[in-house]
Amino acid sequence: MTDVKKMSFEAALAELETIVAQLEGGKAPLQESISIYERGEALKRHCETLLKQAEARIEKITLAADGTPSGTEPLDAQ
Repeated sequence: MTDVKKMSFEAALAELETIVAQLEGGKAPLQESISIYERGEALKRHCETLLKQAEARIEKITLAADGTPSGTEPLDAQ
């Protein structure tokens, strides 16, 4: 199994979706369900961390009165 902290956002999200489907299917034995649930929690935290890091790097372009780009400022995520 790949170390969660080394996974890309896309890979972690894909695995998380697979885990959700397995848990929703209800066919995994209890012990396996617990293990995959714990992995899913780790994947969820990792995805949230990567998203927060991406948000911190995004800036919006500011425009001058004539509509030309005049600089950048931090993106207001709210």
